[in-house]
Amino acid sequence: MPERTRPEGSAGSDRSDRAKRLRPSGGYRTLRSFQVTTIIYDTTVTFCERFIDKRSRTVDQMVQAARSGRQNIAEGSRASATSSQTELRLVNVARASLDELLLDYEDFLRQRGLQQWAKDDPEARAVREVGRLHRPDRSDQTDQAGAATYARWLTDTDPAVVANAVICLIHQANYLLDQQIAGLERQFIQEGGYSERLAAARLEQRRGQDRTDPTDRADKEALPACPLCGKAMVVRTARKGEGAGSQFLGCSGYPECKGTRTLDGSGGSDRSRK
Repeated sequence: MPERTRPEGSAGSDRSDRAKRLRPSGGYRTLRSFQVTTIIYDTTVTFCERFIDKRSRTVDQMVQAARSGRQNIAEGSRASATSSQTELRLVNVARASLDELLLDYEDFLRQRGLQQWAKDDPEARAVREVGRLHRPDRSDQTDQAGAATYARWLTDTDPAVVANAVICLIHQANYLLDQQIAGLERQFIQEGGYSERLAAARLEQRRGQDRTDPTDRADKEALPACPLCGKAMVVRTARKGEGAGSQFLGCSGYPECKGTRTLDGSGGSDRSRK
């Protein structure tokens, strides 16, 4: 097909070059933070179905908070190619959503007189140990092994066990997101995103143009004098005729003097003469 035989500099080549310039994006499925928040989201959906009245507004609030924690990690990863600021903002939104969900689970336990595990509780330590040892299959996007490793707690018939296990997972996810946010902040300071790099490149381009502009003061001194009156010459652009759009040297005394030269300084003439 024609698209496969386009020469260099074609639209297809331009798209390829642009793709090379973009920062790497996506890959969120391999992030441990995304994997943990996926377990939290799925478990929250089933937790609400099993233990909370479906007519309660808490159901929607908890499910939406859990979903936001997961989805914003994915959206931030996708946005990383064009703006590290956007990525950082979305990951912070994910962190805030998990904090909201954490309070909901703590409220559930407190309002029902159920015990919340202490940090050093044997069960809490066992949940953390699973997270430390488990290494999910990153090549399988449908891998369910991560959730299965926590099934002992997440499928328990006691809502206190499930809620406490999810609280442990939220703390793990928050720790991972804190590390991720700190890394993104360092990366933003050091590199910026695509839009930031594009703006910097544009400024550099403009500075380069300013330095090489034949009309600036330094270059004016190197331009030849008008062959008719001896005044300084400036770069002009022809607006009509066969040479429309081309540049030439014109007398700075125009319109009184219509002396011209080519850009290489040769070819003195008087444009007023027919």
